[in-house]
Amino acid sequence: MLRTKRGGKWALIFGALVSLIAVVAVACGGDDDDAATPTAAGGSGTTPAATPTKAAADKLKDWYASLSGEVRVDGSSTVFPISQAVAEEFSKVARGVRANVALSGTGGGFEKFCRKEIQVSDASRPISQKEKDACAANGIAESDLVEIQVAIDALTVVVNPQNTWATCMTPAQLQKAFQADQGGTPIKWSDLDPKWPNETIQFFFPGSDSGTFDYFKEAIKLRGEKNNEPAHRATGPNATASEDDNVLVRGVEGNKNALGYFGFAYYLNEGRKLKAVAIDGGNGCVEPTFENALSGKYKPLSRPLFIYTTKQLLTERKDVLGFVKFYVDNMEELAADVGYVSLPKDLLAKQQEKVDPFLPAELK
Repeated sequence: MLRTKRGGKWALIFGALVSLIAVVAVACGGDDDDAATPTAAGGSGTTPAATPTKAAADKLKDWYASLSGEVRVDGSSTVFPISQAVAEEFSKVARGVRANVALSGTGGGFEKFCRKEIQVSDASRPISQKEKDACAANGIAESDLVEIQVAIDALTVVVNPQNTWATCMTPAQLQKAFQADQGGTPIKWSDLDPKWPNETIQFFFPGSDSGTFDYFKEAIKLRGEKNNEPAHRATGPNATASEDDNVLVRGVEGNKNALGYFGFAYYLNEGRKLKAVAIDGGNGCVEPTFENALSGKYKPLSRPLFIYTTKQLLTERKDVLGFVKFYVDNMEELAADVGYVSLPKDLLAKQQEKVDPFLPAELK
């Protein structure tokens, strides 16, 4: 397995994560194409993929070196760091393949994927039926889609370090804060808890094309009103939406009354510049951590992350097959390397089993 070094902090995090995963068994239950939340407790009975022999590894290395072409990847800003890390490492073993990774949000990625403009779509939520229909209208049948889970994320609610009051919030409080149908009245911290300051909240959140936006809206059960009015707070004087998580980070850093959310990796990357809010989903305050996301304790904001491609591309495009094969074989370490929770061994093996049947006979 490939091992990379992208900074001392990630090396320490990865070491701790390996120790954690070594003692945790995870139940997959059924076809994981339909999985929407990470689960824990009990083994599935799936045998993890065996470590390849040196001869097999050498054959795979030679095959990578023989590839050429261009693979276009786009979509989720949350999955972007993983795909970017994969592309960087892949380019070292498959020098003839250009892997270009961009980010336009999960929805934007699926639009390009269904128009056949890209070969791999990064997604921080499962593809919707509407998006499946759009793909089908352009000749990509639902049965042709290949969904691969690449990591687990703990969507993180953040506040400014000067915020000393909102250390823990409930889904109901988040719902009230981010609900759009409030007549344009600014929401104050005291509206969420009378003991909190009588100060207007400044919101920073992903744009509507983001899978993070969609997931948060579903997880917090934000309610849309009649005439297709949005369920999530709209942009305005007290709200900033952006597909670029770095814009959100800077916004929260610069405002004492800021409240925002994005993927766990972006929070980790900022270190002490932000404060994570613990979430009380009914069983007390739970912080967003590797352990809590993997165990399922961090409810309702832990979620799976995906990439999508098609069976046709894996069959007809060796460059795409090579990129995806490299992705599933190395995402265990690279996901942790950039700040996400790697998949448990048996769930990881199921993702590899989706790709390996497409490999040339000499590699099987």
